[in-house]
Amino acid sequence: MSSRPDADAPHIPVLLDEVLAALAPERGETMVDATFGAGGYTRALLGAGVKVYAFDRDPDAITAGRALEAAEPGLTLVPAEFSRLDRELAALGAVPVDGVTMDIGVSSMHLDQAERGFSFQQDGPLDMRMSQEGESAADFLNTADEEDIANVLWRYGEEPKSRRVARAIVAARPLATTGDLARVVRKALGHRPHDKKDPATRAFQAVRIHINRELDELAAGLEAAERVLAPGGRLAVVSFHSLEDRMIKRFLRERSGATPAGSRHRPAVADARAPTFEIVGRAVRASAAEVARNPRARSATLRTARRTAAPVWGDQGQNAAGGLRVEESE
Repeated sequence: MSSRPDADAPHIPVLLDEVLAALAPERGETMVDATFGAGGYTRALLGAGVKVYAFDRDPDAITAGRALEAAEPGLTLVPAEFSRLDRELAALGAVPVDGVTMDIGVSSMHLDQAERGFSFQQDGPLDMRMSQEGESAADFLNTADEEDIANVLWRYGEEPKSRRVARAIVAARPLATTGDLARVVRKALGHRPHDKKDPATRAFQAVRIHINRELDELAAGLEAAERVLAPGGRLAVVSFHSLEDRMIKRFLRERSGATPAGSRHRPAVADARAPTFEIVGRAVRASAAEVARNPRARSATLRTARRTAAPVWGDQGQNAAGGLRVEESE
């Protein structure tokens, strides 16, 4: 099979060449695609002769991937959150692995389907659930306290006028569609047709991250990858906004023993634990040529590292969702 995804595949994997270079797949190895989606990374790894365990919590993605799984003996689809990849792989007898790749956040598959409720560019039900289970965006926005909504907008969307937007949302209840939410946010913040960025962008990002517990999933997923990677195993993580990238950067900095010493007025405190990652690569971003082919790549950042033989550090509780607070001026 070709090392490239099919030419007619519906979505283009971001930074594919760079991810493959970081993973350096060799025939006979075992790797994890923690975010299967449309299968772009998985197809490339299969083409390199690698056995792939591909995770996705979206049942639609798993259903769409069954034909590929049937055609490829080296592929096993796992319908689960990637935060569970250590437990799921252990149950399958597939630990350790030689590589893990993650493409964090919402996929273009989700944004392109109005009925999934992720995009303000198409009107659809206010849903946003990747797993299609649990609390929807409409449930949260129609029942949560104004302060809770403001906190989510501030923490996950970095919305400077989060209180104003939260008040407008509560006043406009009930909200049923993505169009309802977009109109409320645009009215609260002011929207001019020539604005470069739609003012609803931050609110949609924030609500989506909250509903899907994306930062908690990322924190747990990075720790799970640490647990399943063999010595010399490679990690490649693509993210699309600063909240994710800061978490990944901090995780790799800590686990590689590169945490800054802190204030010059206080002595540095050495961590007794041996680094679990090394050869931490610099952040990689898409070339102008790739962005021209695939605009989604514009905000993508790839961070990579190699697993050492040191014991895992264990859960550090990065407090992804904790400490929510509102700080703004209006």
